[in-house]
Amino acid sequence: MEQAAAVTVAPVEVSSSVSMEKTTKKEATETGKRKSDEPDVSESSGRGKRRRGAGGKKLRPGERYIPPPQKRNPGVSFCQEHFDETSYYFEGGLRKVRPYYFDFKTYCKGRWIGKSLLEVFESEFRAESVEYYQRACKEGRIRLNETPVEDLSVVLRNNDHMKNTVHRHEPPVVGTALEVLADDGEVLVVDKPASIPVHPCGRFRHNTVIFILGKERGISELHTVHRLDRLTSGVLLFARTLETSKKLDKLVRDRQLEKEYVCRVEGEFPEGELVCEEPILVVSFKIGLCRVDPKGKECRTIFQRLSFNGETSVVRCLPLTGRTHQIRVHLQYLGFPILNDPIYGSSAWGPHRGKGGLVGKSNEELLQALVEEHRSQESLHLLDIPDDGIGVEKEAQKNKTSEKEDKSAGTSESGERPRTQIDSSETVTDVGQDLNTNNTSLVSPPTNSNGNQAEAAESARKAPSGIRDDLCSECKLMRPDPTEKELIMYLHALRYKGPDFEYSTPLPNWAKEDWVEAE
Repeated sequence: MEQAAAVTVAPVEVSSSVSMEKTTKKEATETGKRKSDEPDVSESSGRGKRRRGAGGKKLRPGERYIPPPQKRNPGVSFCQEHFDETSYYFEGGLRKVRPYYFDFKTYCKGRWIGKSLLEVFESEFRAESVEYYQRACKEGRIRLNETPVEDLSVVLRNNDHMKNTVHRHEPPVVGTALEVLADDGEVLVVDKPASIPVHPCGRFRHNTVIFILGKERGISELHTVHRLDRLTSGVLLFARTLETSKKLDKLVRDRQLEKEYVCRVEGEFPEGELVCEEPILVVSFKIGLCRVDPKGKECRTIFQRLSFNGETSVVRCLPLTGRTHQIRVHLQYLGFPILNDPIYGSSAWGPHRGKGGLVGKSNEELLQALVEEHRSQESLHLLDIPDDGIGVEKEAQKNKTSEKEDKSAGTSESGERPRTQIDSSETVTDVGQDLNTNNTSLVSPPTNSNGNQAEAAESARKAPSGIRDDLCSECKLMRPDPTEKELIMYLHALRYKGPDFEYSTPLPNWAKEDWVEAE
């Protein structure tokens, strides 16, 4: 403003002045550019000079520069770049994912500060041997603040950003097509097959509803309204817009969204209407393990028998609240667990299998017994936990703390994930899943069960086409395909109804009166 006024009074002189000012600024800018093009002082080894990081911060001898953490962007959705990481193929009625390379990322956790990378890998990431991580280090697959790590003895500091490139193998899921029930531009409704997670978690990424919709139908930027367990099938709602998401969220919070499920349980379920109002407490957040407990959250489920075939019953379920595993826990408490429930039908609950809340074990003992049972049956994958229970066992030790936090943390209700747009894989997630070759599989490198190298080699030759990796232990063997019993739990979301909408699916085959369980 002052310069503009001066130009009006003395245009010639001020013009010269402005010209000189511009020249000075230009020279300063060029000088700044030249200086910025020069090597940073921190890269110089000149005698007597202090090392400097970005912004001119002085670094002590031997100190590493750590860039400030990047801002997370929870609004970023999965995009075509993510969908193109690999492809599907179908075999034996299963949807399979070709192995692919993937970067797991995380910032340094507080408990890691002051520890070396080697110590962290040895204590928390036993997916592979130390030798594996050393080889991965030499090949530049482990990076710290975007710089390849040359020595695992490097000590971690606050805000260190870690990245690990792994060769990823995803478990197969059922090959049933994902049917779209409705899509009006505001709400997308699908009939989710059993065995497919809603969104990336654990060992699953491409074999999830979100990725299948994106890869096969070009649908992205979805907002979750509720969630179904991986083994549960049925009606699944997504909001297409943020405005619609907020409206549906309010319906959920105000309990104006009616939910109807159907399941097949063990034994002869009583006729008539049966209401269960036992409070439910979360025992393990890692696998969502819950139990009836006076200290739990209030909940209410209405049950009604639809049919009985002499051995099992088909039951209609109306959860009026939405706690984690509410239907499954209440059926177990009533003494009629879902026919093939890998958690609440387990003998780990004792001779009564949790009927009437009789367990006779502490939460820690229950969690440990459940892990041990599935470990002995080589079926830990049914619990969506590490194959050797590492992490879950640690969680058992911290269980009392977790229970206290559950009362005040405002955890999301059953099957209902925090209502935000699906996050991008580029955002940093829990390191307990990040730096593992198989996400949550913290086990030693798999070997052939009988140690037969020739048989293992034959398995490798039969492995599906796709990227093969010399460091990857999964590439060296062929795992047997999961059975239907492992992929399908007899629980189905039959209908979701709001004030002005209703979405439903036909009854699944196993819910029909004439259904007979296959041998």
